[in-house]
Amino acid sequence: MKKTYRSWGAALLVLTMSIGLVACGGDKSASSQGGTGDTKIKLKVYAQHFDADTTKPFDYAVEELKKDMPNVEIELDPAVQDGYQKLKTYAATGNMPDIYFTDWPTLQTLAKSKNVEVLDNYETTAKFKENLNPGVESRLVAPDNHVYAYPDTGIEFQLIYYNKSIFEKAGIETPIKTIDQMGEAAKKLKAAGYVPMSIFAKEKWITTAFYNGLVTREQPQGFGALDQKGVKALPEAFVTAAQQMKQLQEAGLFDANATNTNYDQASSLFYQGKAAMFVNGQWEIYSSQEKLGDQVDWMYWPAKDEATYEKSKYFIDGAGSPQGYAVSSSSENKETAVKVAAFLATKSAEYKYTQLGSPIVSPKVDKQIASNVPAMMQRVAKELLPNAKEYAQLLSNTKIQNTINDNTQNLMVDNFLVEGFVNNLNSTLEKEN
Repeated sequence: MKKTYRSWGAALLVLTMSIGLVACGGDKSASSQGGTGDTKIKLKVYAQHFDADTTKPFDYAVEELKKDMPNVEIELDPAVQDGYQKLKTYAATGNMPDIYFTDWPTLQTLAKSKNVEVLDNYETTAKFKENLNPGVESRLVAPDNHVYAYPDTGIEFQLIYYNKSIFEKAGIETPIKTIDQMGEAAKKLKAAGYVPMSIFAKEKWITTAFYNGLVTREQPQGFGALDQKGVKALPEAFVTAAQQMKQLQEAGLFDANATNTNYDQASSLFYQGKAAMFVNGQWEIYSSQEKLGDQVDWMYWPAKDEATYEKSKYFIDGAGSPQGYAVSSSSENKETAVKVAAFLATKSAEYKYTQLGSPIVSPKVDKQIASNVPAMMQRVAKELLPNAKEYAQLLSNTKIQNTINDNTQNLMVDNFLVEGFVNNLNSTLEKEN
């Protein structure tokens, strides 16, 4: 089922304004009703817990939970950065945690196998919905109009990060505006002994995100354009983006071992000054700024020429798809698990807003920002969000999405040609439309 999403101009401007907003009812969605009795309830939670950006919000939420629901004990099962394969294995073996954090593609899979609780009719969901920041409804309500998880973050997006010191040493001017300029930069950086861009292409979503960034230079709807009825062949913007991605791969932008590189390996190359660029979501701002300080900044996605770059740089690479803390339909403490899932999302958002200064959160927060906002996030809040023209739309067809995921990863390999990419996508589009 298709769902039309509002443009970023309105939605994200509201988020930007939320930096100074004092909103009421920050904890309404996580009422502790039924969670303060004497009986101990142990809940297993599968959650992201692998760096400062994920551990600190989660740990804060758990500490707050101890005050609000002292009878609830959390057993953390740290998520593995494997595209949620471990979670899918849990589902296949009947070993699901009570609560788990995941994304929309995985939620779709788990919904089909009846491994996720549909949260539509819970009072907790009604309260959580009342407490959402404006413009982030697509984070909570899925394209099929059901609620499967409670989100902490707002609508997120991908950026290209770069080390300013390395660029200066290599004599590369910024900003890089065109594909040709990016290719020439890659050659200079490689000649200077650097990995031009580290990317954890072992995870398909990041190669897909990179490709989508190029698509948005020509088609601001991004992958959502493929959801239109009757699209039986890959539109020109998508063919162009595939050609550009292959051009950059052939120019040596990516490490030859990129498809075997995980997040820890790719980020380490960037943090250690061995890679000049890194691609990730806006959440990467905190880790990169902590590791590299004033040496790091972010840039917009390049386009075919400078005129297109100027016209399209505020078209944003990302999609407001549902994600967050979901509840297993087989949990023995389902009612409590639902309340705890909403609480974890709410308090995680509270930490990100008050301690990290991020305006990109789903629940409203009734507290002031208590820390300095990183310079790169200030750029996001003051430059990017107010000027955002359009936000890439969600692709609801999982078969088309899976074909894109597989084939964008293949574009990172020397012997895979653009013709193969186009043929594979056209075959899927023909079958689906």
